[in-house]
Amino acid sequence: MTGFAERRGSDAGADWVWEIRAVNGKGLDLRTRLPDGIDGLEQGARAAVSARMARGNATLSLKLSRAAEAGAIRVNAAGLSAALDAVSQVGAEAARRGVELPAPSATDILTLRGVLETGAVAEDTGPLLAALLADLDVLLADFAAMRAAEGRALAVVIDGQIARIAQLADEARTAAEARRPQMEQALRDNLARVLAGAAEADPARVAQELALLAVKADVTEELDRLAAHVAAARRLLAEKGAVGRKFDFLMQEFMREANTLCSKSGNAELTRIGLDLKTVIDQMREQVQNVE
Repeated sequence: MTGFAERRGSDAGADWVWEIRAVNGKGLDLRTRLPDGIDGLEQGARAAVSARMARGNATLSLKLSRAAEAGAIRVNAAGLSAALDAVSQVGAEAARRGVELPAPSATDILTLRGVLETGAVAEDTGPLLAALLADLDVLLADFAAMRAAEGRALAVVIDGQIARIAQLADEARTAAEARRPQMEQALRDNLARVLAGAAEADPARVAQELALLAVKADVTEELDRLAAHVAAARRLLAEKGAVGRKFDFLMQEFMREANTLCSKSGNAELTRIGLDLKTVIDQMREQVQNVE
């Protein structure tokens, strides 16, 4: 099911914008665009989304900005000691050779490699993580509310399509009953032609073949199964929780019965009804893709 939500927040020295959007999907496919450097954010965000979504292709993104932290400048004691030893060694060797060197300044020594260290002070991202995940829960609540509103509107559409399928199934039953005299007459005509063309034909065998033709043309089972599928669809529509996969399977069963009805119709009116059924079922199948 499609959906979108956005939320802005600030806490723990940071500003952020959460955003989630989703489109239809057979399963749950979650893609994240999250900043690095916050331990546990990816795992926490995925767990939160998975707890509220069972189906759909979703993208969760976070834009985060934090106040730039000045890098701390520190004197590396070991590096300073090594630098002073080196300066002393150079001075002693120069004096031994009679070379006069100017005394190095503190600035000169600080420029030597390894004397100074720069880097950000280690940061505890725990408070920021807690604030982000708390705000994510609010975002997901808004997201769920939007999807629920869409779901209620979708339920009305699907309920109407189920009702139309039930109506067409009733019309098919009426048309099947109306064609019974035509079918019986056709069977009698076939029987007469067979008996006239094959005097030595086994009457029992002929009767068996005609009975088989009558069974193949009977659509009672298909109409009964359509009625059962309509009842199942209405139960699914009333259920709480994820029913999209069950609806997917049920739509296959609906279409199977409609196809069989068309193939066995042998009657223009029944064929028309079967084609109308297939059209409505196909439209409903498209809508069902939006159901979680």
